Amino acid sequence: METGTVRGRLCRQLEQVAQNRRLADLRIGLSYVGVKMDDGAAGIAALLPGKTSRGCTILQEAGAYAGSEAVEALKFLAEGKDVLHMALAMAVANALIRVPETLEEDREATTYFNLKPDEKVAMVGLFAPLVRRIQETGANLTVIERNPERRELLSPVDKVRALKECDVAIITATTLLNDTFEETIESLGSPRLVALIGPSTPLAPEIFLGTPVTHLGGAVVSDSTKVLQVISEAGGTPALRPYLRFVNLML
Repeated sequence: METGTVRGRLCRQLEQVAQNRRLADLRIGLSYVGVKMDDGAAGIAALLPGKTSRGCTILQEAGAYAGSEAVEALKFLAEGKDVLHMALAMAVANALIRVPETLEEDREATTYFNLKPDEKVAMVGLFAPLVRRIQETGANLTVIERNPERRELLSPVDKVRALKECDVAIITATTLLNDTFEETIESLGSPRLVALIGPSTPLAPEIFLGTPVTHLGGAVVSDSTKVLQVISEAGGTPALRPYLRFVNLML
């Protein structure tokens, strides 16, 4: 599967509905991008550390996003311009996706994993709150992290082995934003469960057809005013949590 395949699917799936929507507000913080649509719906996506243009102008379109067509921002999903535009596009996508309000909130994604003692779990991207819960089940956890400040890095050989041999794979949705999602799932052996989780997760099951993903754990904005304020004030996931509804979808 080519890099960016799933993002391209998401772009095509939402293109029609995006034609009728405009951005009402855009906030770019240090950790997240948040958008609010003209119909009140809102979405967020992680803003990853990476190369963006520096100088007096970072976003040439700054000052023109409010009132702009959502479909223009959505196109960055397919174009993969840079980390900032990618996060903007994913936030727009997450605002456009309609998640049923009847879907119950559940912040404990690990309850869906049914982990057993001695099972091998590969966690791609450190989810610190989940580490203790996973270890308490007796499962063997290996964390694959790209940031050496967050976790000791695995050797390339150990990384490949962990993905190939795992029974359960827990993958951060930011892999969709840094062009490593397709590479990651292609490296998997035959895990019984593959979960894509995190606030950036697009809750659109159709785009994952033909992939090994079996579980989507994402977030729906429940208080857009507070979410946009937190992002503007450089807040991260802990500060956003009270204003998000966490949901799980089994594919």
